[in-house]
Amino acid sequence: MSSSATMPQPVSFGRRTKRFMADRPLIPLIILLVILVVILQILRPGIVNERWIANTAKFAIPLAILAGCQTMTMLTGGIDLSVGTVATMSAFIMATQIVNQDPAVAFVLAMLPAVLIGLVNGIGVGVFRVHPLIMTLGTSLIGTGFLQVYQRTVIASGAKIPDFLSWLGTGVTNLPDAFIPSPALQERLAQAGIIFPVPNALLLFVPVAVLIVFTLNRTGFGRLLYIVGDNERAARLSGVRYWQVITALYVISSLLAGITGLLYIGLIKAPSLSLAEPLVLPSVAAAVIGGTSIFGGRGGYTGTIIGALILTVLTTLLTILQMPEGGRRILFGLIVLFVTAAYLRIIEER
Repeated sequence: MSSSATMPQPVSFGRRTKRFMADRPLIPLIILLVILVVILQILRPGIVNERWIANTAKFAIPLAILAGCQTMTMLTGGIDLSVGTVATMSAFIMATQIVNQDPAVAFVLAMLPAVLIGLVNGIGVGVFRVHPLIMTLGTSLIGTGFLQVYQRTVIASGAKIPDFLSWLGTGVTNLPDAFIPSPALQERLAQAGIIFPVPNALLLFVPVAVLIVFTLNRTGFGRLLYIVGDNERAARLSGVRYWQVITALYVISSLLAGITGLLYIGLIKAPSLSLAEPLVLPSVAAAVIGGTSIFGGRGGYTGTIIGALILTVLTTLLTILQMPEGGRRILFGLIVLFVTAAYLRIIEER
């Protein structure tokens, strides 16, 4: 036997690249994000600065939280199309109830539809085996109808954006001010240009993100989501109570969506019946771009956060290019199709 027959064949550059992307999925995402920022800076010199970064984070945070809902449900092979409606309902109810109610009471009333829709979704998917896409689409339509009826009952009382939600959604804190108690030193740093505005929304997002990452990576519930998505039949045979896992999942997803609605109305400051609906498709796209498989069992929230930042920067780029909303939706749809196809190719290589 010749020595050439026993020697391993060299691995092609394309195969090595695919393996590298499969083993380290965050690196290509970070590279793509940097490329988009560079293109943005070239098209609009000087736009990338501290304030632009803060504003980008403000708009990326609500999208990232909704994308977290999609990430967790997609890990089980499902999807949650009701998150936009839930976020809109919570925001609209909060803005209308705060006029006559105590803030705590208004908050409870705003989160009540989120819990109910989450329970209905979980029972429909986990107990009655309705496909998640159909189930969440149905509850989304029902919720929208209820919201339209509710609007007629409160149209005379008006709406108000709570000050603490405005502070959370749009407010920023200069980083030196948070750590330097001396006003004189703060003023000197400001005159020297040594300031960095940090969005107040990070006070909400950081704990939520840490909780999601910890849940998925370090808890039994997170492992159950991966197991159910990877092989539901094997999970059932091993004693996993599927309906309980799915019900808890969709309740958590709806609660996160409700919280997102409260944050988003503080950012937009204009309650409407379609407040968060435009975020539904981008939230799915952010999860897919971040490496979460729509077929279940694979993915994580860290990549989803980067995916949300990529889409937010891409939206800014498309705004500069004056692309209409319809064109953006087409682009997001193409992104989902392209990334899904690329993901399947990478999995086949592995």
